[in-house]
Amino acid sequence: MRTPHYDAYLAGEAPVDFVEVISENYMVEGGRPLYSLDRVREHYPIAMHGVSMSVGSADGLDRSYLQRLKGLAVRVQPLWVSDHLCWTGIDGFNSHDLLPLPYTEEALDTAAANIAQAQDFLERPMLIENPSSYLTFADDMMSEWDFLSALCERTGCYLLLDINNIYVSGTNHGFDPLEYLAAIPADRVRQIHLAGHSHGRDGLLIDTHDQPVPDPVWALYAKVIERFSNVAVMIERDDDIPPLEDLIAEMEMARQFSQASAKVAA
Repeated sequence: MRTPHYDAYLAGEAPVDFVEVISENYMVEGGRPLYSLDRVREHYPIAMHGVSMSVGSADGLDRSYLQRLKGLAVRVQPLWVSDHLCWTGIDGFNSHDLLPLPYTEEALDTAAANIAQAQDFLERPMLIENPSSYLTFADDMMSEWDFLSALCERTGCYLLLDINNIYVSGTNHGFDPLEYLAAIPADRVRQIHLAGHSHGRDGLLIDTHDQPVPDPVWALYAKVIERFSNVAVMIERDDDIPPLEDLIAEMEMARQFSQASAKVAA
């Protein structure tokens, strides 16, 4: 839910099944953001998507952050609460960026402990999103998909699978997105993100979320829904926000892919 589209959501006129919001934008004492969210909640179920929990942080989780997040969840009663597989800062400093983790046993232990703590505090399972990445670590001991699968097994968390991020990271690092998808536990995927990206230097793709969903991501999504059925799907746009009608048109494309896949499966 982006500011230019508030009026449509407040009036209940947007033809969508649910609305996703950035949790941190509404973790406040009061004011217009919360007022607007309460009104939107009258028309649509809400999914809360965070960007600052820092589940990969060796510093542990910020208890005051968890308290404010839980307060919002109690108020909104969301479909689910999600955040990213990353760390965002150190010693109280927030970089406001989704920083990558090394895929090591030590990092797995840290992330699993933090996710378990968050789930216990929130009294609900979390969804963890796969990040886009632009580097790998020399100490990596496993693939990203094996890391995510292990997190699900250890903590009982679920996954928010970002298809654009898989495509971006696969292109940047040379792995096969289909191998990634085949290894993800299908019963743990509750939501899918679709988005666009940009081309950076040295052939890197950058997960900018400021473009329409491109053909290669649609093609990958067509493969995704062959395996992950009955999953909530959302078009994600963070910059160069178009009219809501443009995003709804992309959402209709996602629905058409899903309907075609369902017919084939039948």
